[in-house]
Amino acid sequence: MLSKRHPTLYRVAVKYHQTRRQMHWLRDRSLARTQSTDLLPVRLFKHQSPLLRKLGTVDMRLQQNKIVNLKLAAACINGTFIRPGETLSLWKLIGKPTAKRGFTEGLLIAQGKPTSGIGGGLCQMANLLHWMFLHSPLIITERHHHSIDLFPDSGRTLPFGTGATIFYNYVDLQVKNPTKHTLQLHVWVDDEFLKGEILSDSNTPFRYSIIEREHAFERDKNNQFWRKNKIYRETRSTQTGQVLGEELIMNNRARVAYEPTIG
Repeated sequence: MLSKRHPTLYRVAVKYHQTRRQMHWLRDRSLARTQSTDLLPVRLFKHQSPLLRKLGTVDMRLQQNKIVNLKLAAACINGTFIRPGETLSLWKLIGKPTAKRGFTEGLLIAQGKPTSGIGGGLCQMANLLHWMFLHSPLIITERHHHSIDLFPDSGRTLPFGTGATIFYNYVDLQVKNPTKHTLQLHVWVDDEFLKGEILSDSNTPFRYSIIEREHAFERDKNNQFWRKNKIYRETRSTQTGQVLGEELIMNNRARVAYEPTIG
């Protein structure tokens, strides 16, 4: 792309997209904004992910810095209500991650390569929230993912291809609440984990499971490895446990940036 060959054009393009998103936020009155330390009574789903993972040769200092960023982001998100008809924008809640606000240099993925930057590591928050959203009645209206599998599995707790990438502010993670229930996010960081829950004001009629199938590595004629799988979501009745349906929600295929262990 022309903008990749000319950094100035790239910066102009980024600023253009960021400004467009800001203008959209100003017009959209349905965005979730209200937070409370009073938590709703019904837990729909919970999940946690380890704060520190070995990612290839990435400096562990960036992993330590990431914890600072996750704590700041969690404070911006925790307790947010998503009322019926409202849309939650992750970046609208977090805001711009700057050094002035206390954000530090963490791991970033830019143009398919690991690098570092202020606010790096917040993709872990997006990954956690996206996984929780998949187990809830919320409709995911915006989600982006990496087209390259950069690191071998090391402490991975979720199936390949179920994460979400974000970049301030126009590469976002957004969900809409189509139900009659008020939902709430509860997220926090302890000594070992990033943790989260989706809460509700009352019981909902369905619960959800995520199933991975057909996971494999493939080598093409150019000796390049690719990783693929299919992700399904199963819906069950909360009351009876009966399976009500299953749908294919992701058909993943990504270039692999490492030598996979096969067999």
